[in-house]
Amino acid sequence: MIQFLERFGTASVSALGLHTRRYALEWLLALTILGSALLSMYLLIAPPSPYPSGAVVVVKEGASAAVVARELADAGVVLHPELLRALLRATGDTAIRAGAYRFAAPENLVSVARRLSAGVYGIPAKRITFPEGLTTLDMAHKVAAAFPSLSVSDFISEAGPYEGYLFPDTYTFQPSATAASIVIKLQDTFLEKTESLASDIAVSGRTLSDVVIMASIIEREARRPDDRRMISGILWNRIEKGMPLQVDAVFGYIYSRQTYSPSYADLGVDSPYNTYTNKGLPPGPICNPGLSAIDAALHPTKTKYLFYLTGRDGLMRYATTYKGHKANLN
Repeated sequence: MIQFLERFGTASVSALGLHTRRYALEWLLALTILGSALLSMYLLIAPPSPYPSGAVVVVKEGASAAVVARELADAGVVLHPELLRALLRATGDTAIRAGAYRFAAPENLVSVARRLSAGVYGIPAKRITFPEGLTTLDMAHKVAAAFPSLSVSDFISEAGPYEGYLFPDTYTFQPSATAASIVIKLQDTFLEKTESLASDIAVSGRTLSDVVIMASIIEREARRPDDRRMISGILWNRIEKGMPLQVDAVFGYIYSRQTYSPSYADLGVDSPYNTYTNKGLPPGPICNPGLSAIDAALHPTKTKYLFYLTGRDGLMRYATTYKGHKANLN
């Protein structure tokens, strides 16, 4: 040590110690600044506390980054909407995927922005069953119940003109589904299911429209395949003879009810769908029929019967004359 001091001198040692302390202080200051910056960044992107675990936020089609950020802040999912807006704008407003998002556990801003851009909804795909014989309005209520972002009117505005051509089946839809995409899926399925009937329709001499309208009536009038084909034959017979169809099923459609037993006064209601006061087929389908009813409309049983009714025992009764029909009523 003495030799070290003799060689460098006490002044040099003091300077070396001062330099070392200054270097250490500078590092300490740098680490403090870095730590503060990291802490500030964490606090900026950190989720709010308390966090609304399980919250569902609906992002509408075409919503801007500013609107989406504000809606998430209002729901308590993010703390600093202006920062989320900047993150979303960095990827472009058009990259935001519409749909319902579920936030099960706290997430930071970066995670939220990534989910919105990738369409990670946190909600399982929706499975909806549309039974045969539902009207478009009935379907609209099912869709609205499954998708918080879609209203009955949203679906009706897209599906309204396609009554009868929305195929009843069980479907799986992603949470991002829109009214338009759901309607397209139902229409595409109708085309797929009826493609094999195209040649039969051409041979029948009837239009697809007439077949679907008849099928919609048959769907609501009978359940068993053989009854459906017989009723099809009877209704086509009545049209050929210029007789009104006089089917009660149309009144449920006229009054927007699933089931409806018409009164005597209803038989004279002023509606183009009233098959008591108008001859021929109604102007459009009264529901969305399944394949069995469509097949029955296309392949009727050849018969001389002109009347039918459902007996108290649930069995169908047929007659060639009105007198025979009245006898079946008793």
